[in-house]
Amino acid sequence: MMRKLKVLLLLLILACASLAYYAYSPLTPEKLPLEFTLNQGSSLSAVAHQFERNGLLESPRLFVAFARLLGRAGQIKAGVYQLDQAVSRMELLAMITQGNVSKSQITLIEGWNFRQLRSMLNASPNLRHDTLNLSDSEILQRIGAFESHPEGLFFPETYYIAAGSSDIELLRVAYRLMQKRLNEAWLARSPNLPLETPYQALILASIVEKETGTATDRPMIAGVFVNRLRIRMMLQTDPTVIYGMGEKFDGNLRRRDLTSDTPYNTYTRGGLPPTPIAMPGRDALHAALHPASTDALYFVARGDGSSHFSSNLNAHNHAVNRYQK
Repeated sequence: MMRKLKVLLLLLILACASLAYYAYSPLTPEKLPLEFTLNQGSSLSAVAHQFERNGLLESPRLFVAFARLLGRAGQIKAGVYQLDQAVSRMELLAMITQGNVSKSQITLIEGWNFRQLRSMLNASPNLRHDTLNLSDSEILQRIGAFESHPEGLFFPETYYIAAGSSDIELLRVAYRLMQKRLNEAWLARSPNLPLETPYQALILASIVEKETGTATDRPMIAGVFVNRLRIRMMLQTDPTVIYGMGEKFDGNLRRRDLTSDTPYNTYTRGGLPPTPIAMPGRDALHAALHPASTDALYFVARGDGSSHFSSNLNAHNHAVNRYQK
């Protein structure tokens, strides 16, 4: 009995020694410094295989088992990391689970409004929150914007910025990228659109972004709104009404909301609303400036994310009865 206990104790000591050697022996990447990016939502297994490709690890499975043993498998932090010297597996695991990034990964989402964008920035632990006590107009002044309203001015994209950077710098970069993308799209626009300025295109693109449930519908939805603008027909789009209601919107759009006038109520006012209502992405910008050639004036959601398009009110009413009643 005593002999068995000694054997077990020896095995335990050997196991601990092996684990300690594995955890604290230095990793020797082929070249330093080494920069690598961990994307949002990356699994531990995917990260371990990425390290194998970078020449950091020989056995991804063993590293996964090691992280799980320490209870850190689900704590991977996205961002850009940089190794300036050799590290142990324990140090590498601590780095990617504590978020010791050289650059932060910040993603702006298509369809977000500026209030949502500010909320995300304020909650980000990797940014310096210089905008926290600034008004929207003060933020626009700080980033050098000439517009008076911030909505829709920031390009939805994943940005990599130095850890601890100011949120003002991120907004400045996103603003300049939107200006670049918008001007490129405007210069390549289809002829004879009922749009006079790039800003009007941005407004239309924001509506297309909010109305689209299926990506392939974007050009058709843009085509409907362009057709309505050409004949001076009310746009009658719910997302603009909801935007105009602001924080009063409780998730349910009622008939009285459609008749309650605001600058953004496209049921009571003709033409485009005064500003964008959200951040449109590249595809929405393209659709707004390259709408489908169609005679459709109406569309209704099918319930599966796609839309049914009609060229006259009678056909539209039949579609509404079919898909929504």
